Amino acid sequence: MTKKVEFLFDFGSPNAYLAAKALPAIEQRTGARFQYVPVLLGGIFKATGNVSPAISEAGIKNKPEYGMLEIERFIKKHGLTKFKFNAHFPVNTLQIMRGAIAAEMDGALPKYFEVVASAMWEQSLKMDDPEIIKATLDAGGIDGAHILARIQEPDVKAKLVANTEDAVNRGAFGIPTFFVDGEIYFGKDRLRDVEEAIVT
Repeated sequence: MTKKVEFLFDFGSPNAYLAAKALPAIEQRTGARFQYVPVLLGGIFKATGNVSPAISEAGIKNKPEYGMLEIERFIKKHGLTKFKFNAHFPVNTLQIMRGAIAAEMDGALPKYFEVVASAMWEQSLKMDDPEIIKATLDAGGIDGAHILARIQEPDVKAKLVANTEDAVNRGAFGIPTFFVDGEIYFGKDRLRDVEEAIVT
């Protein structure tokens, strides 16, 4: 029986971008297909009292440096030569996450994810500026005006809220979060466990 495998993401997380780059290889090895679930990281933080590592690790000797070392190791392991830390970080991702919901409703989430993830973590674009969002989507072959119109629609807004609340109710406190048949795994460093859970 095929297991339900979910990848909860917000484009504001560099680790979500990095994790996503490793998912196709896991899918190829296991035959599983990850369901990409857009959530709002800010909403998860607010609901759980969590904060980003940039805040929680500020002033802690060696821990931020180790976090960067871990990222460098992951990049090297998976050959992610295009990764670039976004110069505008932190970016308010509300618009592009609503856009992900709209794209999902339109059956175009995979392409939307690819275009926006690249804009955030390869091209270092300011993806909370509507003009840049539109230009980026248009350049990627997605109707930017359509997406920007859709993100104002109540059903799109409500779905992102519902996804985020559901994530928290199931135990999420940050991004990236994975579920394998309802079992939670947090962080890109748990991908080996995720893959093991898929095949066992």
